[in-house]
Amino acid sequence: MFGIGLTIVGLARFQFAMTTVFHFFFVPFSIGMGFVVAVMETMYCVKKDKVYRDMAKFWGKIFLLSFAVGIVTGLIQEFQFGMNWSEYSRFMGDVFGAPLAIEALLAFFIESVFIGIWMFTWDRFTPGWHAFMIWMTSIGTMLSAIWILAANSFMQHPTGFTIAMMGGRTRIKLTNFGDVVANPQLWRVFPHLIIAAIMTAGVVIAGMSAWGLLRKKDGENHFFKVSLKFGLWVGLVGSILTIFAGDFQTQQMIKDQPMKFAATEGIYQNTKDPAPWTVIETIDAKGHKTSGEVELPKVLSLLTYHKTTGSVKGMNTINKELNDQYGNKKFGTQMGSELDFYPPAKTLFWSFRIMTLVAFIVLVFDFLGLLFSRKNKDTIENKKWLLYCLGIGIWVPFIGNSAGWFVTEFGRYPWIVYGLFTISQAVSPSSTIGSLLFSNILYFLLFTFLGGVMVWYSRQTLHQGPYFEDKDSKQNVDPFAKEAFGK
Repeated sequence: MFGIGLTIVGLARFQFAMTTVFHFFFVPFSIGMGFVVAVMETMYCVKKDKVYRDMAKFWGKIFLLSFAVGIVTGLIQEFQFGMNWSEYSRFMGDVFGAPLAIEALLAFFIESVFIGIWMFTWDRFTPGWHAFMIWMTSIGTMLSAIWILAANSFMQHPTGFTIAMMGGRTRIKLTNFGDVVANPQLWRVFPHLIIAAIMTAGVVIAGMSAWGLLRKKDGENHFFKVSLKFGLWVGLVGSILTIFAGDFQTQQMIKDQPMKFAATEGIYQNTKDPAPWTVIETIDAKGHKTSGEVELPKVLSLLTYHKTTGSVKGMNTINKELNDQYGNKKFGTQMGSELDFYPPAKTLFWSFRIMTLVAFIVLVFDFLGLLFSRKNKDTIENKKWLLYCLGIGIWVPFIGNSAGWFVTEFGRYPWIVYGLFTISQAVSPSSTIGSLLFSNILYFLLFTFLGGVMVWYSRQTLHQGPYFEDKDSKQNVDPFAKEAFGK
């Protein structure tokens, strides 16, 4: 269309990618913030230090903002299945519907009920019971992640199903829900996501606290110093654990999706033994070759097999194996005699390195922050360069989270359900280029507006400071009490 190569599949994929990435800005952040706010309030219950109560209330506002925007973007995302991916919905509905229904009826119900109680009952419960409310909210967000990831993990590694003909269509029929929940893919990706979410929250708290210290507003210095140190510890521990959790997930990727793993490492030809790890290289995706490699000897063998020996298969070899497994035996002439199972290698190669780099950046700067804020030599307020780096670094984990999601989703190409259903088979037959172009523009404008609202309100909250509400609001007035209606 318009001579610029627009296609229905391309626009549908772009729209889903845009919607998912924007939604995924807020999912890990909300999960992580809910958890750290619960920890803050628990510390108040244990230590009886009011600053932790103030921290829970203040950072809870940021959590509520991200939670609200995440709900809106999540609703928009679900529209995609009916609008642009109806064939996928027909094929996967028997499996996909169950975890999504449980997520909405159980996990989201827990979140929404307890977050409402927590918001309006600061002085109506004992500290312990009030902390229980935010812990239930945090547990609810993590349960939501489990059920959403259960559906996504089936797309990566199908389990507990059979193929059946229903209404003249080939569909997946759920045979064992327990196998779907016990999917090894799910329990490899879940800890990686949760730890990355907690790390994200720690980085944001540290970054916003750094801006708060740079403002030097009277009465807020102690609050932001305690918050900064708290965020730095959360970010540091999270960055270390996410590296190990990433390796844990990668081992499953090597087993289930070797093509994805080879693409993340930019390997077209089988490596030598031991296999070197490529730091950077130039990738010719059309010619299926690379050049200009900068390599570290034996490191890829160590990452792949946890030992310094072993060769790794390249994409060319794996493509031949996948053709033997799935080619004409499965699709016949529908997809041609030689199928292209190559994922977008450039995207995966650099996304994997960006994701890894983010973890190390967080680790280094959080370590420096803790080094300069240790008890005996607390000089971090004089290190303005570090405070500015921490403040600007608020955006770093969001980039890393998006890069990780790129690896997960782009690496499955050309499948939408691995080994069973391709992307081109999943698009709605009624979708048109015009409707997709219009909805892409509309969603982009909507997401830009929602993102702007989130950033603006977060900035306003920071500028108002942690004690603004106590002075200027009547938050704890019962809306049905006579005081709420004046005299």
